[in-house]
Amino acid sequence: MRFEVSKVLDAIERRLSTDPATARAVVDLAEVVRYVDFDNGRPANMLRLGQLIDALGRSVAEENVPVYVVVHRGLLSDADLTSNERMVARRWSDDGLVEVLADPADRLLEVAELLGLPVLSRHRFDGMRGRYQWLNQPGRLLAPLPGHGGPALTARAGGGNTPATAEPSPAGAQLLARLWSCPDPECALFGRMRVGRPGGQPPPTLRTGQPTCPRHGERLTETGARPPAEVLSIRIDGMVRQRFVVSADHPMVVGRAPERGEGIMLGQWLTEEARRWISRSHVRFELHGRDLVVQDVSTNGTGVRPGGSPDDDERRTIKRQARPLQATDVVELYPGVHIARSKVWATGGVSNPTSVMADAPTMALRMMDRP
Repeated sequence: MRFEVSKVLDAIERRLSTDPATARAVVDLAEVVRYVDFDNGRPANMLRLGQLIDALGRSVAEENVPVYVVVHRGLLSDADLTSNERMVARRWSDDGLVEVLADPADRLLEVAELLGLPVLSRHRFDGMRGRYQWLNQPGRLLAPLPGHGGPALTARAGGGNTPATAEPSPAGAQLLARLWSCPDPECALFGRMRVGRPGGQPPPTLRTGQPTCPRHGERLTETGARPPAEVLSIRIDGMVRQRFVVSADHPMVVGRAPERGEGIMLGQWLTEEARRWISRSHVRFELHGRDLVVQDVSTNGTGVRPGGSPDDDERRTIKRQARPLQATDVVELYPGVHIARSKVWATGGVSNPTSVMADAPTMALRMMDRP
C-alpha cells in the first residue's frame, strides 16, 4: 500500500503549479487535508488533495487541471500526517511547486485576485468581502463538499457551481509583466536555484505596495521583462486533454512521442490510425515577438484551420513550413487532433476526466498508513 500511495502522491505532484499561466484554481493544502468527510478516514490525509483536483477536473470538464497550492508552514511537521506525507510536502516546498507560508489565508485570496483565479475553500471569508469584492462573483468561491461519485464544488456566494476565471487584476498584470529576484539565492520561488523556467514565477506578494517574497518576507528586485507567453490546449476528439505554455525563451514540440522531456506526448490519447499518421515530433510552436508561429516538422504535414473553420476547403496544409497563427486558428495534426490557444474553446468537453487517484488503493483513504 505504501508504494501505491507514493504513486498517487507523485501523480498529484504533476498537477501542482505556481506558474500563473497554467494554474486553474487556488487551494490551501492545510485545509484540504482535513476534509475528513471526503473519506471518513484519519484526521489529515494528503490524498484528499487528489480528490479535490478530480472534483475540479469534473467541474471544468477537462483533463490534467493544475492547482496553485499554498501551505501553512506548520503542515510540514504535522503529526497527523504520515512521515512520507511530510517528506513529500517538504519536497514540494523545496521544488517551488507550492508556496509555504506562516499564514497563508491572506495569500490565498491575494493570489486569486492577482491571477483572476477561483478559490476552492469551505471558508466563507465573510470578513474579507469588502476588501475582495470579487468573492461575491459567481464561480469565484467554491466549497469542495462530498457528493455522489466523489467530491463536488458548490458555490459559496453569487451562485454558479462552475469555477470562473477573470483577467489578472491591474496590480497582477503589472507584477506578471516583470521577473523578480529574492535576496536568498536558494529561494524556491524567486531565487537563482528556482526549479523550472523563470517565466513560471508566481506573483510576488505586495507589502506596503512593494513586491515582496511571500516566503522570506524580503523585498524583491526587478530583473527584467517576463518573456511573452501563450497558453495552448490540446483537444482530441472534442476533449481538452492538456494545456501547455509556449514562451519566447521556451518553444514547445508536440507529437506522438517527442524525445523525453523535450515536448508534449500525445500517444496515450490517440487511436492506432492517428498514431501511425502523427510523427514522434510533429509540430513546433514558437513565439516571435508577440506572434505565435507553428512549424511543421513531421513526415505527413500539418493542417491549419483559419478561425477554426470546419470547412475542408479552407484548411491549409503546411509541410516543413512555418506559419503565424491568428487568435482563433486551429492546428490539425490529424482529424480530431487539434491544438489552439486555450481561449478558443469554452469547454474542455471531457465528461469523465481521468482521475489523479487512479492508482490509489481502495483502503488508502480510510486507513492510517503508519510511518
